[in-house]
Amino acid sequence: MKIIADTNAFLAVALEEPEKAKIIQLTKGHDLVAPEVLPFEIGNALTAMLKKHTLNTDQVTSVWDTVQTIPVEYFRVDIPAALELAARCNIHAYDAYFLECAISLRCPLLTLDRRLKAVAENNGIKIQE
Repeated sequence: MKIIADTNAFLAVALEEPEKAKIIQLTKGHDLVAPEVLPFEIGNALTAMLKKHTLNTDQVTSVWDTVQTIPVEYFRVDIPAALELAARCNIHAYDAYFLECAISLRCPLLTLDRRLKAVAENNGIKIQE
């Protein structure tokens, strides 16, 4: 089965956060899929942590390298459909890209974001939990 994995799931694993074991358990034996924007979102999140001094430059590089070892299939999102979804649900476009990916592929979504889970469920998207 394919699972659409949100940026925060990749970061939780790479940063050794408490949710790591559960994420690995939920995804074991499944194929991870994410919108093509994923590497850019990860880079943005890492530089935000750098600016907040929660990570240093060496840690940013190490986390990036770790994320790159996680196998993921990139999916080209229908951006107009995602923008319509973002407008209708009052969410950011980058969140809508993950939802549109789940809708298009009819796959469950794995995210740690409670609001995104709620929006996904309201749009008929199954949550991988």
